[in-house]
Amino acid sequence: MTTDPFDAAHDWTTAGFSTRAIHAGQDPDPRTGAVVPPIHQVSTYKQDGVGGLRDGYEYSRSGNPTRHALEEALAAVEGGAAGFAFSSGLAAEDTLLRAVLRPGDHVVVPDDAYGGTYRLIARVLGPWGIDHTPVDLSDPDAVLAAIVPGRTKAIWVETPTNPLLGIADIEAIAVHARSVGAVLVVDNTFATPYLQSPLALGADAVVHSTTKYVGGHSDVVGGAVVVADGAQLPAGLVGPTGTTALLDAVAFGQNASGAVAGPFDAWLTLRGLKTLAVRMDRHQTNAAAVAQMLVDHPGVTHVLWPGLPDHPGHEVAARQMRGFGGMVAFRTGSEESAVAVCGATRVFTLAESLGGVESLVEHPGRMTHGSVAGTALEVPADLVRLSVGIEDVEDLLADLEQALAAAGLGR
Repeated sequence: MTTDPFDAAHDWTTAGFSTRAIHAGQDPDPRTGAVVPPIHQVSTYKQDGVGGLRDGYEYSRSGNPTRHALEEALAAVEGGAAGFAFSSGLAAEDTLLRAVLRPGDHVVVPDDAYGGTYRLIARVLGPWGIDHTPVDLSDPDAVLAAIVPGRTKAIWVETPTNPLLGIADIEAIAVHARSVGAVLVVDNTFATPYLQSPLALGADAVVHSTTKYVGGHSDVVGGAVVVADGAQLPAGLVGPTGTTALLDAVAFGQNASGAVAGPFDAWLTLRGLKTLAVRMDRHQTNAAAVAQMLVDHPGVTHVLWPGLPDHPGHEVAARQMRGFGGMVAFRTGSEESAVAVCGATRVFTLAESLGGVESLVEHPGRMTHGSVAGTALEVPADLVRLSVGIEDVEDLLADLEQALAAAGLGR
């Protein structure tokens, strides 16, 4: 007689990615047998006597069954000790940064970072006494040189970066972070947990804008933090609960600041997570065709996609990722032509954000990355960023051909 390894403890950690995404934290409802976790649209919970909590629930800021289902699933797909779901990606980032930084501390950031992350660190945490140094994360030696002895408490990594799709060697940077007792955080939004596992490569925590690929349908805003098993706060720091565990500090901050994912948002995000693997396979297949079409187009001066053999981070990406993702960027030679391309597409929708089933096009310099204008993170004015969706690839290629022609960049 064989024993079902998943039956007794409902431990999905040894299962494959899609099995974890579909089942972790999502056992059928014990009362009705419903196979989808219910939306617990509730703010408070009846107590069985003073302090007699049912399964620990007392108030939905502190805990909600729908949110907990999502958090368990996120921890399972990232291979972490615990997951925390927030109302947005930036709420997740803010809670994590406040957990590990104190006035006078220093953080190393990418010189090609999401504009919202830079705005949070430079303009919100900066006046609070946090210093930062932008650095080319593709060079681990440059990361080491940017560390300020005794003050650098966090190294913030995006890989691939937003929007220039640079690649950072997570394992190499993890060595430098450990050497100074700093926390290594990886924004895994572009790669997704399906294509990249930063915690297995030495990161202490992963952050996501779950608005993007995890949610996947452009219908919900959310964020997440997943903490590695045994991850500690920066050397010498004790958290608000009296421990040095990063998990404890993030959990405390999530409840104390309160920017949690609502139950319906958590339910939508959990629904999106179930199909992440199959969607990402299509996203990156389409992205490969789009990138090659752009490489072959005479009106395009440069194409950025880690799957291209001549991409400077191609070898590292091939080693630490299970695919190259659905984001593609390219340059047109002038800001005027880049803006014209963005305005001429028909299948690609001109909009901010990314990672949904529909293809999007944007001009980062005037849209998502306007907050870094005039800084070391300023993006090229002729850059166009594509979030390649899961439509029929022939329609995407034809749309880009006609948009380039309309911008005066035709063949």
